Amino acid sequence: MAVRVLTPELSSKIAAGEVVERPASVVKELVENALDAGATEIDVESRGGGIELLKVSDNGSGIAAAEVELAFQRYATSKISTLKDLEAISSLGFRGEALPSIAAVAEVEVSTLAEGETVGSSVYVREGQQVRRESRARPRGTTVTVRRLFRQFPVRFKFLRSASTENSHIASVLTQYALAFPEVRFSLSIDGRASLRTPGAGDLREVLGEIYGGEVAEQALNVEGANNPIKVSGLTSPPHLSRSNRNCISTLVNRRWVRSPMLNQAIAKAYQGLLMDGRHPVSVINLSIPAREVDVNVHPTKAQVKFSDEAAVFGELERAVESALERTPIARPRPLPFPSTPWEYGSPSMVREAEPQPAAPALPSAGLPFLRPLGQIAGTYIVAEGPDGLYLIDQHAAHERILYDRIMEQLSQGNVEVQGLLQPVTLELSPRDVELLKAHAASLAQFGFSVDHFGDRSYLIRAVPALLAGRDVAAATQALLTSLAGRESPEGWESTIAESLACHGAVRGGQQLGDQEMRELLNSLEQTRQPRTCPHGRPTTVHLSLRQLEKEFGRTG
Repeated sequence: MAVRVLTPELSSKIAAGEVVERPASVVKELVENALDAGATEIDVESRGGGIELLKVSDNGSGIAAAEVELAFQRYATSKISTLKDLEAISSLGFRGEALPSIAAVAEVEVSTLAEGETVGSSVYVREGQQVRRESRARPRGTTVTVRRLFRQFPVRFKFLRSASTENSHIASVLTQYALAFPEVRFSLSIDGRASLRTPGAGDLREVLGEIYGGEVAEQALNVEGANNPIKVSGLTSPPHLSRSNRNCISTLVNRRWVRSPMLNQAIAKAYQGLLMDGRHPVSVINLSIPAREVDVNVHPTKAQVKFSDEAAVFGELERAVESALERTPIARPRPLPFPSTPWEYGSPSMVREAEPQPAAPALPSAGLPFLRPLGQIAGTYIVAEGPDGLYLIDQHAAHERILYDRIMEQLSQGNVEVQGLLQPVTLELSPRDVELLKAHAASLAQFGFSVDHFGDRSYLIRAVPALLAGRDVAAATQALLTSLAGRESPEGWESTIAESLACHGAVRGGQQLGDQEMRELLNSLEQTRQPRTCPHGRPTTVHLSLRQLEKEFGRTG
């Protein structure tokens, strides 16, 4: 195979593919440039999921008229000039790839006026080539308009998702930088509708409330910690205000938004024992670290960083969040009351008297044998006897499986049970969740949700699937949208919705069940197609065979 040098056109598109993954990538690069230019106001407009139009306007320092064309050349940057600068980067952007990469896969117009100049400049670029330049009156700052993104780049275009999905990613990016820079006024318009507007007053709590709602903002805990050279600051939610995934955890390093499993793990460790499995806090955490101690040049989109001393960063972040949690009264899990004498294990609350049972139904070979409930352990696990030994059943996981199968069967028949609400429930959504709600409105309606727009980002829930009756409808709906946030493909949405509904409709761990309730739960579990696992894949049962019991008690020869 011959070795050849790639053409400039092909190499520029390969480079663009690394920097510009989707419309949200364009927003990220342009917003970072605006922040580096000292902007205090940044307006973003998106149309058609950011594919037809993206416009980012700022009131920053602008680009000098003599340098506008130069800004479209690869590796042209005002952020660094020497190797020494690269070793201690303090700006968000620095590679000089944003504008040329965007221009390689879209039509781009830059209109700008630099400080000290009287007339602005406008340059129009198509397929990486300048088409037009003109002078134009405008206020100080820069406006970058991107049209027809990826239209001439089908390899990338075919992997884009629906407009609502792409809009949710755009909203997520702008949300992160609004939290990182509360002193900057951000606005986001999606298809002519205002989606986000922050005051720019420098109050992080105020921005948090604008994005996640007043309850989170009012109850969020201040996070503070300093152990030279590391300083930690931000806000984090008390344990009872949690989410079902990590999307509401914003980790910032020197106010740069980064994705860091290590930082997420440090936050999770601080909450250990305070949150149920699968629950995560709402957190906005910024780590201030000397630039020389952080390598931001390890990822094409600058989304990841490396620390010179990861252990120190991990420990300081964990301690700062733990300290915030300890300063506030928190309902920590109480230890289970273990019996002090052997005969207490025979109390009615621990072991219930067995009652006569009907004959076992005929079950498929993949099902469970007929089980007879004996009692509960810690109000969470059902103890049952089967023909071949002892069974321990996780009541929440078992009920999840039952409800999931019931929901999917009702959905296949087009007859999902619906419960109307006497009083509509108000739901305040983040900009990202608004887009998710719009994207999945038809699917949610199939499951029995009736949701009306109430103004701005407020919605009224008027009906829900019947299995949510008596539950926290707002929390269940919020968790459902959160679970949909990670789905890039429309395939499997129904399954994801059903899993979330089953989880929130199922009995909880720690909930006491009566004899009849346990019998009905076990009988229903036996009839499901996959009784041994919940919809998330966790086991519902643990089996100890008679042979295992005999071995443990030394009854085998």
